[in-house]
Amino acid sequence: MLNYIWLGLILLGVLMGGFTGRFPGVVDGAIEGAKNAVTLALGLIGIMALWLGVMRLAECAGLIQSLARVLRPVLRRLFPEVPENHPAMGSMVMNIAANMLGLTNAATPLGLRAMRDLETLNPVPGTATNAMCTFLAINTSSVQLIPMTAVAVLAAAEAAQPSAIIGTAFLATLCSTAAGLSAVKLLERLPVFHVPPVPGRSRPVSNGTADTNPLPSPSGIPDLDAAKESARALEPRPLPVWGWFAVSALLLAFAGFWVAGSFPQWIGQPASSDPTPLLARAVNTISLLAIPFLLSFIVLYAALRGVEVYEQFVEGAREGFQVAIRIIPYLVAMLVAIGVFRGGGGLDLLAWLLDPVLGAMGFPTELLPMALIRPLTGSGTLAIFSDLVATHGPDSLIARTAGTLFGSTETTFYVVALYFGSVAVRRTRHAIPAGLIADATGVVAAVFICRVVFG
Repeated sequence: MLNYIWLGLILLGVLMGGFTGRFPGVVDGAIEGAKNAVTLALGLIGIMALWLGVMRLAECAGLIQSLARVLRPVLRRLFPEVPENHPAMGSMVMNIAANMLGLTNAATPLGLRAMRDLETLNPVPGTATNAMCTFLAINTSSVQLIPMTAVAVLAAAEAAQPSAIIGTAFLATLCSTAAGLSAVKLLERLPVFHVPPVPGRSRPVSNGTADTNPLPSPSGIPDLDAAKESARALEPRPLPVWGWFAVSALLLAFAGFWVAGSFPQWIGQPASSDPTPLLARAVNTISLLAIPFLLSFIVLYAALRGVEVYEQFVEGAREGFQVAIRIIPYLVAMLVAIGVFRGGGGLDLLAWLLDPVLGAMGFPTELLPMALIRPLTGSGTLAIFSDLVATHGPDSLIARTAGTLFGSTETTFYVVALYFGSVAVRRTRHAIPAGLIADATGVVAAVFICRVVFG
């Protein structure tokens, strides 16, 4: 599917550029796409090194495994192909949690780590598994508690109530997530998306316990005693009694920070002049404290359990550079195709074709360019959203609907290129259709919900 989409974007962009005289735009789009791809990948190196190092500490300390056990009933239904104690379970949970809190800088490295863990279960390299497609559908439609970027744009435009879209965006993301998960589970059953065995390309599947596999003895026979010794050496020591007091003190400190940021009047400070509703301010404070809390808690907990935190952090961070370099060709291919399509006038053609149909259905024509470009590029969508706010006013129905749309959809093609490129998956199967269905549902839900709520 990705081959046809990429070919279609390139050919349509070039042909449209020829018919409309926009060849300079086609050339500029291709060059800018290539530059942006490399810039994005290199910009990820430091962030990925940080979070992959933290993930390594959480894994060595047993936090990932504990988190996966707590959410086992839900994860078992969503990912029946993944063993219950596999590291991918914890990686996916942390990625989903970061997405919900709007922590994009943390969510992307955690998602790439989860995709790498899922790849260890892939019997056919280069082809996406059902678990990978489901995980991608969750990422392209994940529920956000607060669409912070959209709220920030409205606040900068001096909206009377910039947080008004928080509730509508939350409801719209619920709809898009439900649609994405339903679509990915239905599409994986279709014969066209089945994965036939490929002779000579399959490989053994890891169960996530590679470090505890039997070790070969000099005679070539697995040494089970050596395997047990290796497994015991990797297990962290139990948390001492005084360690529980240290962890509890840290938790209480951050609880105090949250109260101070959310309810300053409770501790004798002047009430904040921020017009954001109380609940939204409380959730926003959680988002602000999430990264400092995760960094300090995971490092402290790992140290208390006897993990060599510096060495293990460096070991995990080392993977960040390798992953960032590996995804460059995939990002270049996708962003160049998108740049050519936009530069040649492809989006203008789609808008012209769909405008009569959507107009008859009551869809605001002003939102059509934003809805079409959203699966392709985040920066382009943000630019259109900002223009709509400036043109129609930050408190208009169009601006609020656009903000809700921005917060309930995702750049599907970019996510596909980034996540699948990190593990060299070329056959994406039903991941893109499921992601686009989630995006379309989010767009329709945003328009309907905003019309009901804001009139």
